[in-house]
Amino acid sequence: MPTGFDSIFGIHEQALHVRTKRAELIANNIANADTPGYKARDINFRAVLSSQMRGEQVGHLKKTDARHVNHLMEPTAMQGLQYRTPMQPSIDGNSVDMNIEKTEYMQNELRFEATHNFLNGRIKSIIGALKGE
Repeated sequence: MPTGFDSIFGIHEQALHVRTKRAELIANNIANADTPGYKARDINFRAVLSSQMRGEQVGHLKKTDARHVNHLMEPTAMQGLQYRTPMQPSIDGNSVDMNIEKTEYMQNELRFEATHNFLNGRIKSIIGALKGE
């Protein structure tokens, strides 16, 4: 019988976290669509999620001295961060393509919603089992 939430929810808890971070990045890209020189960013969802599932902390710096500062950035904020290659470069150096950003945002939102619905169903089934239904 599972004893912790990790064994009950599996990969879905981490997936929601990574999807949230990705939504923030894409929203930031959309907000900076008119900023000269802004480079659109995204994360490699599969790479970040698989490294989290393996327990890796790629985003953390190696601490070699007791005086080093801990946790400068969240792992998902650093690992897997990539810049988008623009389909058509703009004169001002901005690499945001609104069509791509909107499409990526909607796909991310749909996948977030699917994972959220799965978790809701899982929680309802656990509650039903605890009530004896």
